[in-house]
Amino acid sequence: MPAADANSSVPRKAATASATYAEAGVDISAGDRAKQRIKYLAQRTFNRNVLGEIGGFGSLYRLDGKYEDPVLVSSADGVGTKLKLAFQLGIHHTVGADLVNHCVNDIGVQGATPLFFLDYLATGSLDPEVAEKVVSGLSEACRANGCALIGGETAQMPGFYQEGEYDLAGFIVGVVERAKLITGARIRPGDILLGFPSTGLHTNGYSLARRLFFDIAGYKPEQYVNELKEKAGAALMKTHRSYLSVIRKIIAGDYAAGMAHITGGGITENLPRILPKGVSAHVELGSWPVLPIFEHLQQLGNVQQDEMLRTFNMGIGLIAVVPAERFKRCKSMLDRAGEKSYVIGRIVKGEHKVAYA
Repeated sequence: MPAADANSSVPRKAATASATYAEAGVDISAGDRAKQRIKYLAQRTFNRNVLGEIGGFGSLYRLDGKYEDPVLVSSADGVGTKLKLAFQLGIHHTVGADLVNHCVNDIGVQGATPLFFLDYLATGSLDPEVAEKVVSGLSEACRANGCALIGGETAQMPGFYQEGEYDLAGFIVGVVERAKLITGARIRPGDILLGFPSTGLHTNGYSLARRLFFDIAGYKPEQYVNELKEKAGAALMKTHRSYLSVIRKIIAGDYAAGMAHITGGGITENLPRILPKGVSAHVELGSWPVLPIFEHLQQLGNVQQDEMLRTFNMGIGLIAVVPAERFKRCKSMLDRAGEKSYVIGRIVKGEHKVAYA
């Protein structure tokens, strides 16, 4: 037999047995089992506008004919390094709610009603039980927010993720009548900033928080922290709040000239996103109770106040900009409904930024 050419693509050592995808690290059978486990969770969120079933190449959703001039509002996001805590604690059902609620708030502040949600779950080696727990959180949050979980993608990528880890992201679509879009264009000097409390860090600032808790302070996730009156992991894993109920009440009374979801970047970077030219936001520090976790994080790392304010929500997850002449009625309505809120500042003439006092 002639020797193989030096430039030949034929391998020097041929495989002795037929190679399989499973040997490369992708378990198709596990993927099939996961799909069967999560299919019913998605179907529980379906409504009459969902067409077709889970498993098609594309998900189908019928837009109601009740809209005169509908505008679709969409957003995509991920859970971020909060997932690292989920891996450490073995808690996988809350991160789905974190993701859905974050996306719901993003479109809600523009006046949109959520219609449907799609998720992306990627891992090195798929564990059907973990996948089911993640999707159960997605499903429960979708049902609570009135949107349908109509599809998604579960990807196995061996060698890309460490064992036992995954990434989770999602995409939401909502709808609003064009005439009822909330853009912030109506914001004027004298308008009042009404802040609504967060449950904790929500889904932002975890790279810094994890460093302060686990590297600098040396806490373990299951360690009780006296300053917080709870375990370190529990304090960091509190679910991102959905503000949809509050937002709907504000919209129903036409009380908001603008609304901002306070996520990555804190009040410092998120509030200016809705401010028109020629105005600034004057925010009064101390006008709302800062959650103990933020105070403790600041102490652990001697973090400067400006850095805290542009990294964390500091206890305020939603801000509504309410015209002064409508404020009393708005606040009275919220109080009757049992919705806690704080007057945290005003809109003034200025350079399109947030100023603290």
